[in-house]
Amino acid sequence: MIVTVLLIQVILLTTILKSNYESHSMVAIASICLVVFTIFLGYRYLNLHHEDYDYEKLSVIIWVPIGAVLCYLLNVLGHLGSVLSAGIMGSMASFIPVLGKKSAYLKKLPAAIYCGAFVGMSRIEIIPNISFVIAAGILAGIFLMFSKNLFLGIGGKLGTIAFVGVVIASLIYSVTA
Repeated sequence: MIVTVLLIQVILLTTILKSNYESHSMVAIASICLVVFTIFLGYRYLNLHHEDYDYEKLSVIIWVPIGAVLCYLLNVLGHLGSVLSAGIMGSMASFIPVLGKKSAYLKKLPAAIYCGAFVGMSRIEIIPNISFVIAAGILAGIFLMFSKNLFLGIGGKLGTIAFVGVVIASLIYSVTA
């Protein structure tokens, strides 16, 4: 999981830097080296996971594609925009644990739904149809399942997982299309 996220970060940042500095290739190369070095130091010296390995249960992960589809429908069909759609999904998901205050299962659902909301807030040019949303949500759910003890205390975990799910779904889509 860490290697996958690291590779996607390096590729994305390299592409962004290269496209912005095409005429100044020396600046682009220096920027790429600096970014790769910074990411390497971050992964090397930050405590990104516990020593024990644990994964999230499938009954929790199933809510990632559900959150993705609901956010996508609010975003695209409801014409609410991506930020408002994700905000509505996050707000609605935050009230789920209130339904059963003693339920450990319900306390885990808001994070899974909100991770799905990050998938569903993608632009229609990136995610063209509902089946793509479901596929990206499933991939993000798989990454969320295996990253339970990874990236603890590091902000942006759910967004990064959603990003990885969408990128991998896009790669699969582009290869098969």
